[in-house]
Amino acid sequence: MKKIKKKVNVAVIGARFMGKAHSNAWLNVARFFDLPYEPVLKMICSRDGEDYNKNFAENWGYAEHCDDWHKAVDCKDIDIIDICTPPFLHKEITIAAVEAGKHILCEKPVAMNYHEAYEMAEAADKAGVLHYLNHNYRRVPAVALAKNIIDEGKLGEIYHWRGAYLQDWAMDASIPLTWQLTKELAGAGSHYDLASHSVDLARFLVGEVKSIQAMLKTFITERVLPGESEKGQVSVDDASFMTAEFENGAIGSFDISRMMAGRKNYNYFEVYGSKGSLVFNLENMNSLQYFNADDPQDLQGYREIPATLTGHPYMSAWWPPGHIIGYEHVFSHAVKDFLDALAGGNKIEPNLWDGVKIMQTLDAAILSDKEGRRVNVSEVK
Repeated sequence: MKKIKKKVNVAVIGARFMGKAHSNAWLNVARFFDLPYEPVLKMICSRDGEDYNKNFAENWGYAEHCDDWHKAVDCKDIDIIDICTPPFLHKEITIAAVEAGKHILCEKPVAMNYHEAYEMAEAADKAGVLHYLNHNYRRVPAVALAKNIIDEGKLGEIYHWRGAYLQDWAMDASIPLTWQLTKELAGAGSHYDLASHSVDLARFLVGEVKSIQAMLKTFITERVLPGESEKGQVSVDDASFMTAEFENGAIGSFDISRMMAGRKNYNYFEVYGSKGSLVFNLENMNSLQYFNADDPQDLQGYREIPATLTGHPYMSAWWPPGHIIGYEHVFSHAVKDFLDALAGGNKIEPNLWDGVKIMQTLDAAILSDKEGRRVNVSEVK
């Protein structure tokens, strides 16, 4: 007889790209993983209008829909608030939700700046709720495997990090001045949107960033206002480039842009140590390249590890060895780990405090660009 599990009711706020990705994870995760709770899609909330919300709810199986996030936060039988909105709403929703006793999943970038991120993390801890920041690429099986290889000492002492997150969608000058291109709604451009992922991976695999030197650049400075013929000023960066020193002595670089022709979602890193190195590219997400410096010289070279075997992280829940998984599966891994942490009374990483560290690093880079100097991350307070 199937064991009856306690249900946890979920409200997702935001019903576009991330709202769909998160809804898919909540809907399907229990079909593949043995979970401590049964997640229930209770409410979808967005400002996209009654018809859109109603259709979204019917398509994904939500019991209710609304156009005001306060209704979700105030709903007494909702346990988890999943925030998939633009960053300018993250702080207000998070603080209201944790004060109402809700557990939190929040999309990245965590907030509009370091100070907002700190307020969010402090409020969540004070409320005693579980909080998770969805830097989902930690939960790609190949990336989780890279973490295991590094933690086992197979790369030895880490010397270098090279990170890049490159896209090309902003190269089209006819794209209107959407929220992603305005400081008031996004905080920053590619520097927050993409670099937050790369900095999170660097912290996950290498360690904390100690100091940083950076430049930010906006290539297309004006764009047509949505639905109008007049143009408005682009108030965020198109690209950023950072060099960094880590607290453990490693050095690194971050190459970030939405203006790289031909790059669609090129989240790439290299890690070099005294005993070997690793290479990963999200556009080939099921593989990890590994170089072992201890191999005989005549057999040395990068080996490609298909991270699709049953023993690789998360893969036992999916398909037979060699059968690949995709972008959407990583969200299921996040939800699975979140529910496990909730049941065990444990913390989960990355969480809002990781978001504080990421924003501190990114804001140090903004200060570096502004003042033309190397900045210690600890200067951002």
